[in-house]
This record gives sequence, structure tokens and C-alpha cells, in this order.
Amino acid sequence: MRLTSPTDFEILEALSDGKRNNAANLSYVLDKNRSYINTRLPVLADYGLVERVGPAPNSGLYEITERGLAAHELRDRYGEDNFEDLLAEQVAD
Repeated sequence: MRLTSPTDFEILEALSDGKRNNAANLSYVLDKNRSYINTRLPVLADYGLVERVGPAPNSGLYEITERGLAAHELRDRYGEDNFEDLLAEQVAD
């Protein structure tokens, strides 16, 4: 797993309230380029940290997953070699 710090963790932070959000809103809240957020969300989804949800397949709404919440909580330990193992342990508990 290769996350872009701090942006990916900022996205997880913004979604950690459990509410759904889209790239336009996230880019505004995080003061980041919308195109950049649009490229990061699918990457985070591929890692299982966020999930695309919504009434339509292309709605662009995302919400954080249990794995994403664990990554958010373990942010300070991201540089460790066993970060994915830490995530797996956190989610299994």
C-alpha cells in the first residue's frame, strides 16, 4: 500500500465522521485541487480504505470503510514496514 501523505490521510480524516462525500466537497474542505482528489479517491478505494457508494454507479460519492478508519487511527505508524499487518489486526479486533 502506497499512500500519499498528507493528502490521503486528510481525505480519510474528512470522511472519518462516517458521512458520504464527493471530490468537489472534499477538495473545498481540504483546499486541494479537485482533479487531484478525483485521482486519489479511486486509489483509496482500491486499497479498501474508502468505498464508492450512492444511488447511481457514477454518483461520485465515497464513504470511509472500517479499514479506512483503522488507517486513519494508525496514521502515525504509516512509515512502519508492517503497516498493512497493523491494519489487518485493527480491523480483526
